[in-house]
Amino acid sequence: MTSVMSSLAGDFAAALRDPLATLPAALSAHAAPAASKRFAVYRNNVAVSLIGALEARFPATRRLVGDEFFRAMACLYIKAQPPRSPLMMRYGDELPGFIASFEPAAEIVYLADIARLEAARTQAYHAADAEPLELSALAALDPESLARLRLAPHPSLDIVESAFPIVTIWASCTGEAPLTAIEDWRCETALIARPRLEVEVRRAPPGAAAFLEALGRGMSFGEAANSAAARAKDFDLTLMIASLIGGGLVVSADGAKRMETIHGYHA
Repeated sequence: MTSVMSSLAGDFAAALRDPLATLPAALSAHAAPAASKRFAVYRNNVAVSLIGALEARFPATRRLVGDEFFRAMACLYIKAQPPRSPLMMRYGDELPGFIASFEPAAEIVYLADIARLEAARTQAYHAADAEPLELSALAALDPESLARLRLAPHPSLDIVESAFPIVTIWASCTGEAPLTAIEDWRCETALIARPRLEVEVRRAPPGAAAFLEALGRGMSFGEAANSAAARAKDFDLTLMIASLIGGGLVVSADGAKRMETIHGYHA
């Protein structure tokens, strides 16, 4: 019985994803000629709901390509990546990867990175709450003690590296900043977190990705700083402290306990 039900569910789901599919054989209705039309309405409602979920989650991505293009792309994505969870807040996690290999969008070289940033925003919104560490907690420490600290980032913190100015583009597309021509077309790294009530997207200082990656491997504050300085010539430790701790992106500091890795890195 279980295998039969599983097969029926599979047929039903496959028919929902394919607008050209016929009515699943196991379905029936009192008015047989109308059954296919009724199923088509249901299938259309499902597609519209999923497209709406993607539009709500990826507003900047949609604006960059336009409504018609986005909806056409979303239809193909829905067919390739149907929901695997009833939690619609996570639907679209794979959209950035889909966009990266979507040939019609290839000319917009930064589009997949914008989608990664927007996916990270949703994940940050639903991450666990935590009280940010105050700068005053570190003020009394001598340099040697500070260097030995192991920092735990906020559970919502995520970082997206890009070869393009994704923070500037995203801010312009969402009204966070004026929509103007970008004159300084250079790589940007986005810090995404919800240290308090609202999700924040910030431009990370130079070396932030290397610094956070080192912390994620369990390095102490001093070790992570040395690693980041070796990989990023313009790394500024003072700026990093102000950005991470001053920005509420660190929740604890422990001299002995190994920190857990941050939510994720995307490059």
